[in-house]
Amino acid sequence: MSDIIRRDPRAEWIARNRLHPLHAAMQPVQQSWMGPNGVIRKNVHGVGFIGPNGIKRIDRSGAQQGGAAKRTAAVQVQLPLPLHQVAAPAFYINVVPDMVGGRLSSHDRDVLGLARQLAGNDGAVLAVVFGEHKENAFATAGVDRLLVLDGHEFDGYSPEQRVQGLRAVDNQFNPRHWLLPDSRSGGGELGRRFAASLKERPATRVWQIKGESCIGRAGAGQEDLARPLPRLILAAVECADPVSETRHEVSPVELSTTLARSLPRIEDLGAVAVDPAAIPMAEAEFIFSGGNGVKDWALFHQTAAALGATEGASRVAVDDGFMARDRQVGASGTWVTARVYVAVGISGAIQHLQGIGACDKVVAINLDPGCDMIKRADLSVIGESAAILHALIAAVEAYRNGAKRDAA
Repeated sequence: MSDIIRRDPRAEWIARNRLHPLHAAMQPVQQSWMGPNGVIRKNVHGVGFIGPNGIKRIDRSGAQQGGAAKRTAAVQVQLPLPLHQVAAPAFYINVVPDMVGGRLSSHDRDVLGLARQLAGNDGAVLAVVFGEHKENAFATAGVDRLLVLDGHEFDGYSPEQRVQGLRAVDNQFNPRHWLLPDSRSGGGELGRRFAASLKERPATRVWQIKGESCIGRAGAGQEDLARPLPRLILAAVECADPVSETRHEVSPVELSTTLARSLPRIEDLGAVAVDPAAIPMAEAEFIFSGGNGVKDWALFHQTAAALGATEGASRVAVDDGFMARDRQVGASGTWVTARVYVAVGISGAIQHLQGIGACDKVVAINLDPGCDMIKRADLSVIGESAAILHALIAAVEAYRNGAKRDAA
């Protein structure tokens, strides 16, 4: 067989055509990511792409467009990932993901990747989820067994009841290790409470495991602390690579005993209303950002208030005086890590795309279907921004009115 690598014109065409159903699958992995200290790291060897004429070009959209033949990616589209099954697990590695918004976060996937390494071929990764969830990608995240602890007692802030549930899971499955994300979203506190109830000392802010030892952050994140690997591990961001090469069976399991509702000493009074404008841009989870395409700024502010989002802006909008300088998003402004970022009338300059590189979901509203922001966005709406914002406000009001009628 010849070793000559031949071009695949069809694969190249799919990689250039954003509207093709297989376009997303033909793109390479993300070239930038956020490190555990909040510093954006980049793969300097992966910038740009090779065009059809063999010339290296710069991709301003943040995703590879076109390039050489990617027959391997095409095969991955056609063939499903190999199924990893563990019929009779020799042991369990239990993971309690944060499940912010009912879905796995990037931190959760890193922890599941670490659990997959500890489980090997003989062990099974058991994910413990509290309450209802919206996640349908447990199979590709490395979960072999799924245990859902459902009930109103787990709603809201209920650390005591959740610790009691984890104690019941620990008694039934006796896992070799417990893994929780060491995050501000609940995993850090729950893990420490659970460790105190077990009278065990956990390893915190762990970012690497080698054999029977682990390395965690210490000294305000400036030093590394090595210690023997304990049973309870609170893992930091980027503790391991997420599972990407296998899919798993996600077999449901149940507790053999009924959980008794404990009398809580902590009462959840609900979330405290916070003015979105008072939230720092770098900490905001929902950002509604405007650019040069916004013609009615009063309508823009009204929409942001209706959505309860933190306002942001492009450099052009700030230079024109429509927004304050501290609202500027981008490499020359504030780097943001929002879960949802809505860009209204922003074409997508390279500095702006760099600043939103760590956002989970990007929604773009623009008249130009070929602008770089549309290429970067996970969801795009092509049309006049004023009409779309009016429709958005009406949809939000209808949803809230319907919820009030249902509550009454």
